[in-house]
Amino acid sequence: MDEDDVRVRPSRRGSRPRTRTRPSHDDAVDGLVVAVDRGRMTVRVDGPDGAVDVTAMRARELGRHGVVVGDRVRLVGDTSGRTDTLARIVVIEERTTALRRTADDTDPTERVVVANADLLVVVTSVTDPEPALGFLDRCLVAAYAGGLEPLLCLTKTDLASAQPLLDRYAGLGLDAVPMSRELPLDDLLARIRDRMSVFVGQSGVGKSTLVNRLVPDALRAVGDVSKIGKGRHTSSSAVLFDLPGGGTVIDTPGIRSFGLAHVSADDVLVPFEELAEAATECPPGCGHTADDPDCALDAWAAQGPPRRRDQLDAVRVLLAAVGQVGPGY
Repeated sequence: MDEDDVRVRPSRRGSRPRTRTRPSHDDAVDGLVVAVDRGRMTVRVDGPDGAVDVTAMRARELGRHGVVVGDRVRLVGDTSGRTDTLARIVVIEERTTALRRTADDTDPTERVVVANADLLVVVTSVTDPEPALGFLDRCLVAAYAGGLEPLLCLTKTDLASAQPLLDRYAGLGLDAVPMSRELPLDDLLARIRDRMSVFVGQSGVGKSTLVNRLVPDALRAVGDVSKIGKGRHTSSSAVLFDLPGGGTVIDTPGIRSFGLAHVSADDVLVPFEELAEAATECPPGCGHTADDPDCALDAWAAQGPPRRRDQLDAVRVLLAAVGQVGPGY
């Protein structure tokens, strides 16, 4: 028998030649992802009568590109927002910033938490529970590496002093705002108004309580601190809310760990121009820590004003968090 003897039955569905040509989606509508839940995205689009929240799914043509809260996207299909309708996300616009984390420091797979935010508000209590310094260091590293401006929001300052935390990061020129139940929100609102801010923090530090004060309609679940000083997870997904005075707030779930497998020591130096320039004199693979004998940053700090040493010491606190594994990280 040869090839001509083989009988091939025609498909009942017919033959459809494959093509690499993809639709142009010229009629796609711009939108902003405000929530993601089990493969379904809530996307805010401009309608004839104002903003409309549309339920959408990711189009197959996007491949493995994930969609996160804060993404600016383009949609096709039914964008009316009516019940039981579904649109498709066909384009994810280029991200200006990205808050990333990994499951741990041995997992190289990056997970984008939020896209296109301007400000990372790191919420921590000064007591009850005690600040997890390693976690705070890692949040700041993720902010600098992702292009976000960090802001420390120190809660429960009516119970203890915030000065130890302020001293720890003094050399970074990091902005910080103290908060308590009795203090008004004016100082915090002045910093986040007309911006897209993402709030991160471990459970029990008062993050969801703070979001509920900023956005009364948010109704984020809140929980008490356990007897051993650990908070309970209350927020289960990242959600974007509109601030009454302008701007948006993204509340994220309580995070117990913040892996930095995707971050290098040089990534930490990028926002600090003088340090980054001085680091070009370092040998390849330098970790820029005090344990690196040929690190050029020590000579840079010794040749300038005292603020250089303060800045280097503070940055090295962050560098110590890169690659560390253990409690508090």
